[in-house]
Amino acid sequence: MPSAGVFGLLARDTGGMGKAEKFSPVRSDAVTPDSPEAVGAAGTRAGRRRSVVWRVLAVPVAAAIALGAVGGAASAAPSKGEAESLKSRAQGLVEAGYPAALAAVSDSKGESAGVAVGKGSLETGQAPPMDGEVRVGSNTKTFVAVVVMQMVQEGKVGLDEPIETYLPGLIKGEGIDASRITVRQLLQHTSGLPDFDETLFGTTDVFQYRYHYVTPRDVLDSALSKPAQFEPGTQWKYTNTNYIVLGMLVERVSQRPVGEQIDERIVKKLGLSHTYFPAPGEEKIRGTHPRGYHLNGEGKLEDITEMDPTWGWAAGAMVSTPSELNTFFQAVFDGRLLTQASIDEMKKGVDIGSGGRVYGLGLIGTPLSCGGTAWGHGGDIAGYHTRGGVGPDGTAVTVAVTALPTAIADQSNLENSAKEKAGKIAEAVDISLCHK
Repeated sequence: MPSAGVFGLLARDTGGMGKAEKFSPVRSDAVTPDSPEAVGAAGTRAGRRRSVVWRVLAVPVAAAIALGAVGGAASAAPSKGEAESLKSRAQGLVEAGYPAALAAVSDSKGESAGVAVGKGSLETGQAPPMDGEVRVGSNTKTFVAVVVMQMVQEGKVGLDEPIETYLPGLIKGEGIDASRITVRQLLQHTSGLPDFDETLFGTTDVFQYRYHYVTPRDVLDSALSKPAQFEPGTQWKYTNTNYIVLGMLVERVSQRPVGEQIDERIVKKLGLSHTYFPAPGEEKIRGTHPRGYHLNGEGKLEDITEMDPTWGWAAGAMVSTPSELNTFFQAVFDGRLLTQASIDEMKKGVDIGSGGRVYGLGLIGTPLSCGGTAWGHGGDIAGYHTRGGVGPDGTAVTVAVTALPTAIADQSNLENSAKEKAGKIAEAVDISLCHK
């Protein structure tokens, strides 16, 4: 289902990402510590539409456990204790029912230790690859946001300029006035634009449309067939349409594909060799990767690794690895990609009503149990769920599992079960960033 529940941040367990919240700007430094489950929590909307009752899948932890350095010399990587703690948490995720868990923790120097646990393929029992490529869903939004901020730095885009300036006549519909929607509001999900969902394919079953190619305009037109959700700037609601529009903005300003802009401005600059924006119609993951699984109509986990993610596009199509996501998010804050003024703008957050969490410009700030704030994003797409962030000391962690929490949850108690499954990932992120 092409919604926040498929490649974005899921609804209920983000504390309101699936409903409109009153617009309440907060200072980026005003976040206070909160519970660890707030870090990258996922929700339940994606699975709620299925009526099938399904028991949680149990995957033997003994299927595969790997631990090692992925970003540099082992002696320079995060401490053995931190790596072992991460491995223990990853084991717990497999015990909770995820087919496989891959994770990486990277220190402020960029040295990383990684872990791969579980089964990379349920069909063959093959171990998951260390630091394998995964679909990263809405982490794509941060890549797009960085490109937009670079264009702001270059004087090509104005944060508080109406989107109508750059895409004249394109964004229109019932209650929608593009002359009143700013670039900042699109980045921050306060535009009020409607989202696309089953109106795009006529079904919420991802297995029915997994190979369907759609254009960004198809996706946008689907969204604009519905009325505005609220007046621009008055509320907050996580809406993937915002980043479809931002992808179009990047292409209009640069006169080049958004994926190419991400590659030229970010991927090549950081030397990322396993991070990419799929080509139109590209269905397979290019590099070594674990298989991704999703709940089918019979209540069983089915391989959904191959798909055409064009419906996700600038809102959720990218592929990366845990260690390379760490490198990217660290680079967002250490000056390699943006000026300090741009970083400060990205951290100006809107309270999203979820345990002190704020949404900035393509970034989510989450209070850590040990104090301070983790900055990152997270992403879901059928088959893969990733969460992570960068802590106050520059440590970064990314945890990726090969099914959505809703896919492994007890379908007879879906909301609570999925929240519990997602909470284990949130806890793993928090513990790693707090060096527990």
